[in-house]
Amino acid sequence: MFDFEKSIFENSRGKTLLCAHRGVSGADVPCNTMAAFKAAVMSGADMIELDITKSIDGEYFVFHPGMEHAHLKKKKLIQAMKSEKVKKLRFVNQDDCPTDFGINTLEEVFDYLRGRCYINVDKYWTDIPGITACIRKCGVEKQVVVKSAIKDKYIKEILECAPDLMFMPIVRSKDDITEKLIEKGINCIGAEVLFEKEDEPVASQKYIEKMHAGGMVVFANAIVYNKDAVLAAGHSDDSAFVVSPDYGWGWLIDRGFDIIQTDFCPLLKNYIRDRGAERND
Repeated sequence: MFDFEKSIFENSRGKTLLCAHRGVSGADVPCNTMAAFKAAVMSGADMIELDITKSIDGEYFVFHPGMEHAHLKKKKLIQAMKSEKVKKLRFVNQDDCPTDFGINTLEEVFDYLRGRCYINVDKYWTDIPGITACIRKCGVEKQVVVKSAIKDKYIKEILECAPDLMFMPIVRSKDDITEKLIEKGINCIGAEVLFEKEDEPVASQKYIEKMHAGGMVVFANAIVYNKDAVLAAGHSDDSAFVVSPDYGWGWLIDRGFDIIQTDFCPLLKNYIRDRGAERND
C-alpha cells in the first residue's frame, strides 16, 4: 500500500507501477466489475484503470460506454437507461454465457478501492464536473489519476473544477502540452503516451528523463484492444507471449516508463520479480 501523502512520482521511484486494465478479468469474471477489481488488488496491482458511463437519470456506473452489446448482449446504451434498469443488468462471461455479476456504481467502486491503490479514471472527459464531484464526495482525491485527450473545452473545465486533481494528458508521438498545463495551474503529474515506432519522441529515454527531472511520470500501454491500434510500437502483452517477455514488457521497463497498463497483471508482476531488477532511477 502506498503513502498517498507522497506524490505518485515519489511512489514510483525504483519500481515500475502496474496498472490493471479494467481490473483482472477472465473466464467467468467480466472486466470493470467489483470481482475484477478485487482480483487486481489480490494480484498486487498498483493502479486500476476503470471506465465510466452515466445513466439517463444521472447516476455514474463503471462500464465502458458503447460496449453494451459485447459485455451485456444489449443493444440499448446505458446512457439511454434509467439507473434502476442498469442495476438489474448482468454481464456475460467470455463465452457469452450469463453471469451473476452486475454493474457497480462509481461510488461503490471508489468506496472499495479507497486506500488500496491508485485509480486511473478513463472517460473523464465525458463529464468532468460531475465525475469530479463524485471523486470528492468519496474522498479519493489523493488516489485518483484522471486523464483525457487535450481539447480547449476539457482544459477549461479542469481549470474550473479540478485543477488540484492528478491529471495526465493522453499524447501521441510528441508531447508539447504537459509544461503548458502546469503553467496554467493544472496538477499535471505526467503523461500517458502512445507511439507506433520506437524512435518517436515520447518513447525516447531523453523525454522520459526530462519528465523525471520535472517530477513527472510517464505511462505506457502494454494492452492490445485492437490489433490495428498500435499503442507502444508493438511492445505489448501479446508480444510478451508470442515473441518474448523481454520484448513485450522488458523493453518498456528498461526504457524507463513508470507505469505500464496491462491485461495480465499477475504475469507481468511475476516477470518483474523473476528478472531480479527494476529500473535504475
